[in-house]
Formats: sequence, structure tokens, C-alpha cells
Amino acid sequence: MFLLAANKMSRGYARIRQWLIMAARMLAIAGLIFAVSRPLAGGWLGMTTGGRPETTILLFDRSPSMRQTGGSGLGSKLETGRTQLIQTLNTLGSSRWVLIEAGTNKPRELESADAIATAPGVSPMSAPADLPAMLESARDYIRSNKTGSTEIWICSDIRENDWNADGGRWQALRDSFREFPQSIRFHLLAYPQRDPENLSIRVTGTRLVKTAEEAELLVSLQVMREGDTNPGADSSSGSISNQPIPIHFEVEGARSEVTIELSGPRYELKDHRIPIERSREKGWGKVSIPADANPADNDFWFVFGRPAPRRTIVVADDARAASPLQLAATVSPDPALNCSAEVVTAEQLGGIEWETVALMLWQAPLPGSETDGAKLLRTFVERGGRAIFFPPRVPGDDDFLGVRWTTWVAEKGELAVENWRGDQGLLAHTQSGTPLPVGQLIVKKHCGLKGPDELTPLATLRGGAPLLARLEANRGAAYFCSTTPAPEDSSMAISGVVFYVLIQRALAEGAIVLEPTRQLSAGDPSSLAGDPSGMKRLAGDDDAISTEYSLHAGVYASGDRLDAVNRPAAEDSAPVLADRRIDELFRGLDFSRVDDRAGNLSGLIQEIWRLFLVTMIVSMLVEAGLCLPKKVEHGPAEHRRAAT
Repeated sequence: MFLLAANKMSRGYARIRQWLIMAARMLAIAGLIFAVSRPLAGGWLGMTTGGRPETTILLFDRSPSMRQTGGSGLGSKLETGRTQLIQTLNTLGSSRWVLIEAGTNKPRELESADAIATAPGVSPMSAPADLPAMLESARDYIRSNKTGSTEIWICSDIRENDWNADGGRWQALRDSFREFPQSIRFHLLAYPQRDPENLSIRVTGTRLVKTAEEAELLVSLQVMREGDTNPGADSSSGSISNQPIPIHFEVEGARSEVTIELSGPRYELKDHRIPIERSREKGWGKVSIPADANPADNDFWFVFGRPAPRRTIVVADDARAASPLQLAATVSPDPALNCSAEVVTAEQLGGIEWETVALMLWQAPLPGSETDGAKLLRTFVERGGRAIFFPPRVPGDDDFLGVRWTTWVAEKGELAVENWRGDQGLLAHTQSGTPLPVGQLIVKKHCGLKGPDELTPLATLRGGAPLLARLEANRGAAYFCSTTPAPEDSSMAISGVVFYVLIQRALAEGAIVLEPTRQLSAGDPSSLAGDPSGMKRLAGDDDAISTEYSLHAGVYASGDRLDAVNRPAAEDSAPVLADRRIDELFRGLDFSRVDDRAGNLSGLIQEIWRLFLVTMIVSMLVEAGLCLPKKVEHGPAEHRRAAT
């Protein structure tokens, strides 16, 4: 019985030993296979399943918010993303490298991933990034160069103003990328973190005031706390509440300082007085706050000078409409501004000094496209002027810039405004965020409007008919309002707040090209328009090249005019896109994402083939040990026989 039990146990141990040997051999083979395939580990795990791409396209968000640092002297989001992608792309490899430059949206071919470090299209700028436009450029490059398998890498802090997620371009982008026969993969390296203690400063107005004996510059500004502009940010920290903040003023070399106390989300400083030479007619300066998480919003450049007279020309075939139009254009919102309005007929347009006109108010039949009046109007708008057209009593068949009136519609009751753009344009909210009472307007009659696809509605009536629409024309714009301020048509003149603001904002837009000084937003198509060779940088980023002056903050001179370029206001308060919105934008595409933090240089991925190679060697050693023959133990009798 004992002999049989021992024999059975021996067979069990042998079977287990055979299974262990088989497992060790299989593990060694698996380790060899994984080592040869060079697997990767990290946030991008699994993204290389399609093999090495033939073309790699890079999109870097260079907007001011990407200059936010990780604290303790760590690098910015842009610097971190650039370093991380260089390391990652060198690991993955590619046959062709293409950079889509933010700002110009032009493709630039690179020699290698290391060339990203010195490429001019990856340096910071003061303009926002237009991610849809950059993706359109990437799509066009793929289409025209017939690239093979392609990977598109995006490095961004996913701010709403840079991605324009609500725009109409994303659906077309998704459809066009899905149509490509080759593999197109998208990878997003995101830096969504915000610093609730970061402060930004912005000049909201400057005025040059002179008396018989002295002159002063009045500067109004705003200091904003970033944490209170983002609903998702943690603003519970009171580390900067009630903290004194010094504001430094510099006016062409002369420096001064004032200390404020920020106890809420923002601080408004109105008409801070700075003495200047009485003989000075214009100049420039800068306001600054101490360094914090983002150096891009700690400075703001400004220019000042005598404002140009704001002249308006009114053409109207209805006296009841002409009177409120002239009045709204004449009453100045600022005593320092000289506003005037002149009523003329269409036949008198040839005798007008158009170089002094800022706004055209037209309530008459549209001039024919080949008439002298139409040519004068078109030239006026294209050079930067503004024109607002109101429907005549008898609409004709003529059009202006492809837009024409159709027929009048008389409502049985009162028709209210249903939707309007409060984020930008003539009906935008006030600087304090208070919306205009556009919804209180009553329209009794309105005229139909037909135009090209570029005609953008800014306000619509109930039922969808446009009330106010905008058409871009080179540096200027033409607005079309489908009703008039006549009492029998609408309440625009009676409830005059919206009507007055609309006219004055259009007048201010048109006066920009007439001013000796201009405050411009970086990246604005109208910024520093003209020959860059005639521009001179007086202050700002020394590394900015002349062809990109409009993308970098600073002060520039063009002849006798001074221009101050700064980051757009949206850069100080734009929220971060929600994760679900990002997923919606890339719905139906091969897309992956990893979130990183500024200053983190630990690497996105690591090659772990060495680990599998070690596993293979250990498995082979274990297998060899299990295969060794069992050592035979000799008893005393056997030893004696062996000895004899």
C-alpha cells in the first residue's frame, strides 16, 4: 500500500514539474515576442497599434493662456508640451514631420521631431489659437500631398475661445477627415488646469485732458482674478483676498505706482491721473502687475492721443427716420469726442470728403452696383468704414455687396426680438457684463432681407426673420437692419437705449481707421493691416518678426499713427471646454487624449521592452533548473561497494 501511494505521488509531482517547464518555455517565448515589438507604457498606451505613421502633423496652441507655469519656477504649458512631444515623437518615429503654425495656419515641414524646439511657429504669441482653422490647414495638407497613414497631434489648454466648439466648422471637419481612405489618428495633449490665484490686468480706456496750464492722462483699468471667472475652479482660497497689489505705470519712460486692494473677482480703477507734458499730442505706455502664474497677462500696452472727430453721413428718404438717425449719431457719449452728423441726398455723395467719415447711415433705395454712389460706398467700407442700411419705403431690385431688400411685412400684433448676439458686435453686453435690453424692442413692420451666406445674423425676430445682420468687407463691415426707427415701424427711437448704443458702437468701429492711435487685439485681421516693412516696433517682444507684429503684444508705429497690440479680452476669462464637448468634437474619429500638467517632464511614454527581455531570461533559467535531472542519494552499503 505504501509503495503504491509513493509511486502515485511521484507521478503527480512529475506532472506538475512538466507543466511548470511548459509555462516557463511559453513565458520565455512571449517575453521574446514583446521585447522585439518594443511595447510602450504611459498615458498614450495603445496608440501605436497602427504602426509607425508616414506623416506626423503637429498643432501647438500658442495663445497667452498657454504661458501659465506650474509654479516653483517650472516651465509653462507650452514649454512642457513642446518638450513632452519631442521625447514622445522621437520614440515613435515618423517619415515626415509637418508643423501647422498657429496665427498664420500655414504648414511648415520639419527635418525631425527635434526641430520642434527651434521652429518659429511654436513660440508664444499674444493672439488666440484658431484650432478649427489649423485643422482645416492640416486637412488641406493631407489632401494635396496625398499622405499615407497620418497622425495629428494637438497640444492645447482647451480654452473655449481657441476651439470655437459652437462654430459650424467642426461638423464639416469631421466629415472630411472620415472621407480619407488612409488611417488618420488624432492625439490631444491637454493642459486644462487653471490657477485660481492668477491675476490679469487690462486698460479699459485712456483720455488726454488739457487745460490752459497743464495736461493729464486719465487711465482706466481692470484687474481680474482668474479663479472667479471659471465656474469649475476652486476659488475658496482667500490667499489673495484683500491683498495689496501694486500697479506700475510707465508712460514713455516715466514710471509711477499705485496700490489697490482686490477683495472680489475684479477691481476697476477709473481715470487714474498721470501728469504729462502739455505739448504732447499722443504717446504710449504700459501698466503692469507683479509676476504670478501667467506672465502673459501681467502687462498691457496702451496708446493715447487726441481723438479724431467722428463724422456721420445720413442718407434717408423718410424724414421720420432721418431725424432719430441724425440725433443718435450727434450726441457724444464722451465730452472729449466731437460727433457730428450731416444729412445729404444720394446725388451729393460725390462731394463728400470720405477720408473724414466714420459712419454711413443709409435709409433709401440701395444704389445700383455700377453707380458712382455704390462704388464710393464700397470703397468706404473696404478701407475700414462702417455703414448701416435701413429699408426704404419702396424696396427696389438693386443690391449692395450682394444684399437686397425684398418686401415689407406688417405684423398684426407687436413682434419681439427672439435672439441676439450678446457676446460680440453692436449688441454685445456692456463692459460690466450687463446685457442690453434688446428683448424689449417692439417691431411693428419689417422688410425681408436676402444676401450671401457670409451675411451673419446678429439679431432675429420671433419666427426667424433677421432684425440685424452683418457682412464683412475687407477691413470694414456693412450692417443691415430690417426695420427703421420711425414710430410706425418700431420702438427703436422711443426706447432709445439699444438704438443709441448700436449707432455709437458702429461709429466707434468706423472711427478706428481715422484715429492717430489705435488699441488692437492680437490676431485681429484688421490689426496692423498694410505693408509690414513700413512698421516700426517701439516696445514689446524683441523676438517678433515684422510679418508677425499683429500676433505679438507691443507698440508699433506706422507713419504718424501709433498702434497698441494686446491679447484679446477672451484670453483673461475663457473657460475650459468640458470633457464631453471634446469627445463630441472628435466623434467618429480615431481619437485619444491624455491630460498633463505644466512643468511635468517625467515623459508621456516609456519603452518597456527591457522588462520583457529580463522576463524571458528569467523564464529560461527557471526552465533550465526544472529540466536538471534529479540528484541520486547513495546509502552506506552503496558507498562501501563503491569504495571496494
